[in-house]
Amino acid sequence: MKNMIESCGVNRYIIRQRDKMRVDVNIYLSAALLRYIEDEAIQQLVNGACLPGVCHPVIGLPDIHTGFGLPIGGVMATCGDEGAVSAGAVGMDINCGVRLLVGNWTRHEINRDFLKRYTQQIEELVPCGVGKKSKHAELDIEAVLVGGAAELIRRGYGYRGEEQYIEECGCMAGADPGALSKKALSRTGQLSTLGGGNHFIELGYVAEVYDREAARDFGLSRDAVTVMIHTGSRGLGHQVCTDYSQIMVNAAAKYGIQLPAKGLACVPAGSPEGQKYFGAMRSAVNFAFANRQLIAFDARMALEKIAGSKWTLRTVYDVAHNIAKYEDHFRRTILVHRKGATRALPSLHPDNPPVYRQTGHPAIIPGSMGSDSYVVVGTDLARETLCSVNHGAGRVLSRREARKTVSREDFRKSMEGVVFNEGNLGKLLDEAPQAYKPISQVVETLVEAGITKKVARIAPLAVIKGEDD
Repeated sequence: MKNMIESCGVNRYIIRQRDKMRVDVNIYLSAALLRYIEDEAIQQLVNGACLPGVCHPVIGLPDIHTGFGLPIGGVMATCGDEGAVSAGAVGMDINCGVRLLVGNWTRHEINRDFLKRYTQQIEELVPCGVGKKSKHAELDIEAVLVGGAAELIRRGYGYRGEEQYIEECGCMAGADPGALSKKALSRTGQLSTLGGGNHFIELGYVAEVYDREAARDFGLSRDAVTVMIHTGSRGLGHQVCTDYSQIMVNAAAKYGIQLPAKGLACVPAGSPEGQKYFGAMRSAVNFAFANRQLIAFDARMALEKIAGSKWTLRTVYDVAHNIAKYEDHFRRTILVHRKGATRALPSLHPDNPPVYRQTGHPAIIPGSMGSDSYVVVGTDLARETLCSVNHGAGRVLSRREARKTVSREDFRKSMEGVVFNEGNLGKLLDEAPQAYKPISQVVETLVEAGITKKVARIAPLAVIKGEDD
């Protein structure tokens, strides 16, 4: 399908509207990254362009790879009550996202022994791996589903005003726990757990500053220690996507919708099924914000246990990757589905949090295990991507391929200088840096296109990963 792609500018490619497509497809890739894009991912973008009410070119970002329904690294927008909402265009891990915290100390004040003790202490407080249960059984889950991280901050699991450093201020309005199935509700016991797969907690440091003014506003100074938390809504989000994808498959014909693929099952946004999905999805969004809030709280508790009160961790920002929400673009309100994509509002955009109105809010782009991560901001040109940027590096090897091709020796070399649990090495091969695109190439793609500006590069010091079964 690559023969459908035409170059149309710096790191820009287009698939022009044809057949059942209602809009074009725009893909952002460098020449070096073009070779990685899969035919299946291209087809998924084209399928998205065929859905009812699609009203802006469907977007593929530089970390694009095949997913369920819409590819990971995909953005799709629809208009009006008759425009589609699709569970598969949001994804299984609703509000998988990243929170970045920065400390008031530097890497020169710590050593490898500290890193080992701190990561061990975090692991004692934060259950890591598939199927683990929460250690915060005292919480009112319904209040969490409705109030998200903002509710937890009110209850003392954060500092006053911390919600202004979280997308949606840590609480997406319109959550409806009543729209969740019994099976989905049964999976809310995973609150405050990390999970497996590509989820992680990483200690790092600010290795390079590109934009001094923005970095200063974000509190990111050279050599400052950072903590990055990457996780989402755990089994709850997966169940919501599973439940509503089936509901949408069953209901599509009733609304005269011919589905291009089962994974992109959809219904009109204004339909009863669509409204119930919004209530369930927003509940999962709030659960994920709360999940990262509690893990940040536990990371602070772990720090206090080994360092006392002299060192603190402040939230820089918390961004969602898998979400659908109404936004104003090009003088109209549209429903933007982001799947494996990060919102990046430019300077002075009215939807920026007040604390970042002048700079634009931070967009956090983690690399693979053992590689650098980046903080960027959107420029005015980001409006062409609906103010969306890539959410990470993007896989080039499936988990099975990585386990087959990456040796333990190669894995150790790629993790040189980074503290991790080597006893789990055999279970981490599918997350090896070799399984992902080079993060620097992915980030530079949108920088060269003029859509983002780099603010800082963060290098890893230690990483915590949960085991898969």
